[in-house]
Amino acid sequence: MFVNAIEKVTEFTRPVHTIQRFFGESKVISGAATLFFVNDEGWALTCRHVAELFIAANLLQQRYQAFKAEQNVLFGKKKRIFKFIIEKVLERKYDFGRGKVVELKNLLVNCIDGPLGLQILLHPELDVALLKFENYTSLLSTSFPIFAVNGDNLKQGRSLCRLGFPFPEFTNFSYESKTDSIDWNDQGRTDTPRFPIDGMVTRHITGPSGAFIGFEMSTPGLRGQSGGPAFDMDGRIWGMQSATNHLDLNFDVDMEVIRNGHKKRISNNAFLHVGHCVHVDVLKSFMREHKVYFAEG
Repeated sequence: MFVNAIEKVTEFTRPVHTIQRFFGESKVISGAATLFFVNDEGWALTCRHVAELFIAANLLQQRYQAFKAEQNVLFGKKKRIFKFIIEKVLERKYDFGRGKVVELKNLLVNCIDGPLGLQILLHPELDVALLKFENYTSLLSTSFPIFAVNGDNLKQGRSLCRLGFPFPEFTNFSYESKTDSIDWNDQGRTDTPRFPIDGMVTRHITGPSGAFIGFEMSTPGLRGQSGGPAFDMDGRIWGMQSATNHLDLNFDVDMEVIRNGHKKRISNNAFLHVGHCVHVDVLKSFMREHKVYFAEG
């Protein structure tokens, strides 16, 4: 049903690769998100919570560098017991410790050639952000989306598909013990497969004024699809995947079953996982506010 639409939307949809590690640990945790270009001037849409990762990464890097610099100065030739005390004081000062993210790095994949300059515009209330790629040599997208003309035509029962990168398989990163840092490298797998998921529009989400700001879908949006487009069979954009909500079905089960010839006790609390998408009218309004041009049809 969505074969041709997926091929069309793939042309302007891109993954955001993320790596992070926690304080005192060397394990690197990978993740992904999604963005999609809207025009040939380098403008793209994604979720606010995705764009905030770029801001957080820079602030976190500055804080961790300051932590390490002060640690090196104070350690000097101090005895081990004093180093332990100093480290605990610095951890409190810089808000680091077990379970705290200490490094976060993002890679915008197949977006541009050349140096990266990025302007970030966050919606003041909703989970929407505009990204403006700047100072690049060439934009690696030559096809751009067509947004639905009339958002009021998004009715219950309409089938839509969402595209994103929810199951990260890239491995081109490592932790370097000499520098106590994580970074990207040119080894391992550099890409992650796209993953579509379809569903039916089930309910609308309204804001304080009663206007539609989003819609619910019968299937979940998957981690990594945040910021990806929601589109119809023609590839027309009706919204953007933002979050997943969990509806209690009240079908609690506690029963005995037979598994491989043996009795086994099963307990289960059932939930329906539904996707939440930002409405196309919100996306278009935000772009118009910032004079970002886009196509409708």
